[in-house]
Amino acid sequence: MASFSPLFPGLTAGDTISPDQDQLTGTEGKSLTMKCNFQTSYDNPWLHWYKHDSDLQAPQFILWKRKYSVKHDKDNQEFHLQISSAAVTDSAVYYCALRPTVTGNHKRLTCRQHNTAQHPLEGLTHFESTDC
Repeated sequence: MASFSPLFPGLTAGDTISPDQDQLTGTEGKSLTMKCNFQTSYDNPWLHWYKHDSDLQAPQFILWKRKYSVKHDKDNQEFHLQISSAAVTDSAVYYCALRPTVTGNHKRLTCRQHNTAQHPLEGLTHFESTDC
């Protein structure tokens, strides 16, 4: 699994990023929210979300894309990614990043196409995080 540390050198003690939950399940076509909590000593930290589709390409900054938006609550130190209309193409590893530091936080999102009741688990969107 790729690490983001080389992209943001200069780690600062005490700065952290952590998932608010380990797993999120939803339905294709519905909106999803990936929660990211952070702690930093900086007054105005730069926060980012990246999507990593495969090991064959670098993670991509995604906040400028139309289907993604963020909810930033500076007082509660939350920076959540909202995905509108989840689709199979959203299957990837998602990184919440804090600059000038990043401490490692990635989430895997797997989207499956909606199907009939024959396979009750299909049509669900699965999101899980793994600590670095």
